[in-house]
Amino acid sequence: MAKKKKISDKCKIWIDARKRHHLSHAHIQMARELGMNPRKFGKLDNHKQERWKAPLPEFIESLYFKRFGKEKPDKVRSIEQVLKEQNKKKERRAEVSSN
Repeated sequence: MAKKKKISDKCKIWIDARKRHHLSHAHIQMARELGMNPRKFGKLDNHKQERWKAPLPEFIESLYFKRFGKEKPDKVRSIEQVLKEQNKKKERRAEVSSN
């Protein structure tokens, strides 16, 4: 019987931020590449009370364009896909080291 891998706390925070702030996988990937803190998204998000603030997805896109000079990442992957790839890589390493 295979064990189910737990999601790390770091990744769980990003997943919760994606759901709470209604962001796409691309926006989360851009924010991760920018080194943003998902716990601070509440401060950055426009609650329709501060009209001068840009909505969070637009804000992330503008920062990404300033830093990298492109609109979106070349290959968009969800956090779940990244975790699966990391787990596969760990399993391969374990097989190689056991042999």
